[in-house]
Amino acid sequence: MLIRLRYGFVKQREMTMTILHSADFFPEGDYAIAIEPRIPQAAFPEHHHDFHEIVLVEQGSGIHVFNGQPQTLCAGCVCFVRDHDRHLYEQTDNLCLTNVLYRSPGAFRFLSGLQALLPCDQDGQYASHWRINQKVMTQALSVAAQMQPDDTWSMEKQARQEQLFLQLLVLLREACIDGQSQDQEARLHRLLDWLGEHYSDEIIWDELADRFSLSLRTLHRQMKQQTGSTPQRYLNRVRLLQARHLLRHSDMRITDIAFQCGFGDSNHFSTLFRREFGCAPRAERQQMM
Repeated sequence: MLIRLRYGFVKQREMTMTILHSADFFPEGDYAIAIEPRIPQAAFPEHHHDFHEIVLVEQGSGIHVFNGQPQTLCAGCVCFVRDHDRHLYEQTDNLCLTNVLYRSPGAFRFLSGLQALLPCDQDGQYASHWRINQKVMTQALSVAAQMQPDDTWSMEKQARQEQLFLQLLVLLREACIDGQSQDQEARLHRLLDWLGEHYSDEIIWDELADRFSLSLRTLHRQMKQQTGSTPQRYLNRVRLLQARHLLRHSDMRITDIAFQCGFGDSNHFSTLFRREFGCAPRAERQQMM
């Protein structure tokens, strides 16, 4: 199967895996970086590529399934995808992003040691998804736009592009490790990260808002702005994504999956699952057999 892209066609392997190649995205010459805006990013099937990319999410929402694990996307998300990672986008809603493609950490002419600024595996865990605030995202998108390679290559242009890439990595890393920021957006990001780890807990929204020093009104407003969803709908989506993952990759009973993912009633779980994914949990499992 051939899928049409901006620069041509790519082959889809075994009807499930799309392979993207550097030749379709990088201009001629020795440029190690290419910029691919997606305004908006439509749903796209599972794929991998022979290059790396940094995904900057400007606005909108969607689901990013990364090496089989679902992640919610919203404004401020940054995703680091390596050349051997598999990922796909689904349920996108005005998801606007910019892809910063680079051949590999070792493919730069003027830079070395970039691995120290990129996520790394720690105890088998790869921190592929970061969050940054709106101000930093605006700065990052500006730097990315300046990296757009010219039609004609020169050593000076390549040096400037690589300098900007280093600037982008430093900007993102400093923003991510700044865990002491106390503005409302930073507190909301910490709350979203907490929900990603504790989605199965019983959530009482006014208590959770207080825990992160947010008023309930501010929580609702900020969640709607950042994710496009109300707090409860966002939580339901996180729970349903985890439930779908277990349906596909475990032999657990559907009722047990519902309870493990935070749903107190399996019938309510089935109703929400059908509404979110268009099929019943049992049908989802049968599709994977």
